Amino acid sequence: MSIIPTPHKASQFKKLLLSPQLEFICEAHNGLSAKIVEEAGFQGIWASGLSISAQFGVRDNNEASWTQVLDNLEFMSDATQIPILLDGDTGYGNFNNMQRLIRKLEQRHIAAVCIEDKLFPKTNSFLKGEAQPLADMDEFCGKIKAGKDAQTDPDFCIIARVEAFICGWGLAEAMRRAEAYQQAGADGILIHSALAVPDEILAFKQEWADHCPVVIVPTKYYSTPTDVFRQHGISMVIWANHMLRAAVATMQTTARTLKEQENLLSIEDKIIPVSEVFRLQGAADLQEAEQRYLPKSAERASAIVLAASRGDELGELTNDKPKTMVPIRGLPILAHIMDAYNTVGIKDISVVRGYKKEAVNLPHLTYVDNDDFSKTGELDSLLKALQAKTHLDQDIIISYGDVLFNSYIPQALLQEKDDFVIFVDSDWQEKTSYSRLGGFAECTTPNTRKAFHTAIHLKQLGTDISQDNIHGVWMGFLKISPSGAKQLQTVLPKLLAAPSNQKAGMATLFQELLKNQQPIRVLYTVGHWLDINNFDDVVQAGNF
Repeated sequence: MSIIPTPHKASQFKKLLLSPQLEFICEAHNGLSAKIVEEAGFQGIWASGLSISAQFGVRDNNEASWTQVLDNLEFMSDATQIPILLDGDTGYGNFNNMQRLIRKLEQRHIAAVCIEDKLFPKTNSFLKGEAQPLADMDEFCGKIKAGKDAQTDPDFCIIARVEAFICGWGLAEAMRRAEAYQQAGADGILIHSALAVPDEILAFKQEWADHCPVVIVPTKYYSTPTDVFRQHGISMVIWANHMLRAAVATMQTTARTLKEQENLLSIEDKIIPVSEVFRLQGAADLQEAEQRYLPKSAERASAIVLAASRGDELGELTNDKPKTMVPIRGLPILAHIMDAYNTVGIKDISVVRGYKKEAVNLPHLTYVDNDDFSKTGELDSLLKALQAKTHLDQDIIISYGDVLFNSYIPQALLQEKDDFVIFVDSDWQEKTSYSRLGGFAECTTPNTRKAFHTAIHLKQLGTDISQDNIHGVWMGFLKISPSGAKQLQTVLPKLLAAPSNQKAGMATLFQELLKNQQPIRVLYTVGHWLDINNFDDVVQAGNF
């Protein structure tokens, strides 16, 4: 993804710094975290020296070179449209290094830099702070002046970070240095403290008044109510390292779980789908560009979603719309289904609608109307969808408009070459309500380790199978090959010609195929789907 940098990021930051109200910026350490901070609604980013060095796997002691930091910043700047304030440590050297740093930051559309009055190479303020020496005040003022002389954008900001409290020098020294740094041209003062209470910060602000904006980093005194900062006229708060710390905690938990469980099922449903990573990376922009610049190629498969029925069991929720349009986490069930198919490259999706069909109106879908939905069943809807297709030279996945699923389901179905492939959930004991999908499945082999290496086929599907012979519940997914689609165009009209099959469902089709000696391949799984069949399912779907 290529994003044209906003030319006024420096003016955006300066506006924040001079804002009459308390402003907040949040830490990020690479392009992805910067994008997440922007999407969360923050108007600025703190490019933390601690976090950037940590994601490189090195210490916060200038072990990552300033050019490596610049390379990282370039990705962060390209990924976002909001201003970035760099934690520039001590400026990476003397006044000469400072001037070159400013020029390179402006070239990458970085809005501001914060430098601290300690010696190079720096040491993190929370590591034996009182043992750390402060930089010579006059030398540091010269560094600020050099930076201001080097900038070409008048709105570029230099924030001077005063470490007097960290090093144990007290309020008088903090005030002396802050006044000198402001006189040297600093656009703001970041006053730092390692105490668990904000006493030093508030004492400084009371003495400092409103000489210039004051920025704080309340990492240690995090329990202080934010209104205290507002009441004392603080200009900006930096949430300094929490994105990194949250990411580390999640990665540690995931790594331990993977090591202990030795499978992906234990974590897959607890982490974001790969599609969300693609979205943050701007994959949609690339796909749009591919459509514009690359030769058109056929998609790998298509899908048919059977969604003509109302969903009476949901009562008032379906008074003005069918079940497939009931919202889950703010989006209709159908939108989640569409997203799962899109994730595996299926964009050609036909939806059979009937009840309140005008309410089924999501973009980028092909609609087939079954106006006889109240008198017919699933097989009639399926036949209408097949007849409406202009070509049947791809695999087709058939599913329901009220069944949520992870992208693993269509992905696995498309890997199989058989003409007819279904998914069966072998954890059937708690799924007695799923008989509406056609009932329980008896297969040639139950779901065991042996079955993993064996081609399993359906023996029968129904609601009257003895418990000893039940191997799972059909999940509502059927993949058909181009050859299978041609067979259905012959089989379905014959079935529907019988009055008793007018409202027939998919189970009737399976029985007919088995009667004609047509193998139906079975894939086993546990979970990865949710049938929305009642109010409890709607609630549960919010966490799916």
